[in-house]
Amino acid sequence: MKPYRMPELFSQLTKAIEDARDDIVALTVDLVRFPTINPPGEAYTPCAQYVGRRLSSSGFDVTYMRGEDTPGDNDKYPRTNVIARREGKYPGPTVHFNSHIDVVIAGEGWSVDPFEGVIRDGKIIGRGTCDMKGGLATSIIAVESYIRANPDFPGAIEISGTVDEESGGFGGVAYLAEKGLFSKPRVDHVIIPEPLNKDRICLGHRGVWWAQIQTKGKIAHGSMPFLGDCAVRHMGAVLNTFENDLYPKLDQKRTQMPVVPEGAKRSTMNINSIHGGESDDYDGLPSPNVPDICNLTIDRRFLIEEDITQVKAEVVDLLEDLKSSRENFDYTIEDIMEVLPLMTDRDSPVPNAVADGIRQVFGKDPQYIISPGTYDQKHIARIGHLHDCIAYGPGILDLAHQPDEFIIIDDMIQSAKVMAFALHQLLTRGT
Repeated sequence: MKPYRMPELFSQLTKAIEDARDDIVALTVDLVRFPTINPPGEAYTPCAQYVGRRLSSSGFDVTYMRGEDTPGDNDKYPRTNVIARREGKYPGPTVHFNSHIDVVIAGEGWSVDPFEGVIRDGKIIGRGTCDMKGGLATSIIAVESYIRANPDFPGAIEISGTVDEESGGFGGVAYLAEKGLFSKPRVDHVIIPEPLNKDRICLGHRGVWWAQIQTKGKIAHGSMPFLGDCAVRHMGAVLNTFENDLYPKLDQKRTQMPVVPEGAKRSTMNINSIHGGESDDYDGLPSPNVPDICNLTIDRRFLIEEDITQVKAEVVDLLEDLKSSRENFDYTIEDIMEVLPLMTDRDSPVPNAVADGIRQVFGKDPQYIISPGTYDQKHIARIGHLHDCIAYGPGILDLAHQPDEFIIIDDMIQSAKVMAFALHQLLTRGT
């Protein structure tokens, strides 16, 4: 078969993707209607099977892999991942599009049913439209359109729908990476269609350290608190120290990484949760006790210029100072998760190919950015040792996890063109 010249192929791809407008909308709506809420991990299996059936009908070999013995996995909420692969006519590299199928809770403040997939004013509204079922649908349309236009492509194409990204990705990409599914020689290039805006390339993310701090006290009757020792008051001292000593120092730290939005170019720490005393998961009144335990979870985001050892020491040193200066103060601190900052070289094949696609579609150079929060690229790099990976996809980052989350249909069509163009560049590199 006579090889396509790129302008001819791009013209065919453009038409094929534009003709698939109704299909990309219907596919996104169908995906949104699976309420894949994490936690606990609802509807993972039927959603993965839906994606698998779709890709099987497009000639892909489909495999389902359960993230067994990973956090949250059980028979009621199995961590079901789908991986589809289609071999090309000739040997060549493998390009993988990875999207997570889980979404966060809907929350309050919606003007529509969050799991209906409402189409309005050129948008699809629903939980997960932006983050990131719209990106999954876009990658599927891009790949299917490319295969129709160029059925004799070299190499191989993979698409996966994975779970648990919103809670760390351990039952999804991390599990698959440990099984060798995100490593050479199986996979060479990875694009993750996270919603970072259609003309931007995300090279990586800031680092993260999650930890739980527990202050200790002594239980006593609430009418005689002087006979006990209030763990909540001790935690109040921790919070006060953070406010006066730690947060001002974090505000002074700045990075040269192109992190967005602007506020994320400095170090940050969020108090993710705090709980002291008796459990509040009942309707009655609490008993009058002095709380002897208080737990606080911190979410510390740090910069590529910072060392993880020093990041932890900043917190521990403050706790040790309190232990020596505050009467009866005692604590424990336990690591929950840590991920180092990550930034792919912008001159690597995937960033170059996607940049060419953006220039072709939008007529301008891309903006290179770093995500304020982590995503599954961390596992591909850390476990799979595969570093030619970026995030690129439709969707406005600020809409993720918001009520009335939406994705613009035109953005999906344009991003599909970028993906298809980049796919061709990566499959035919060096030929």
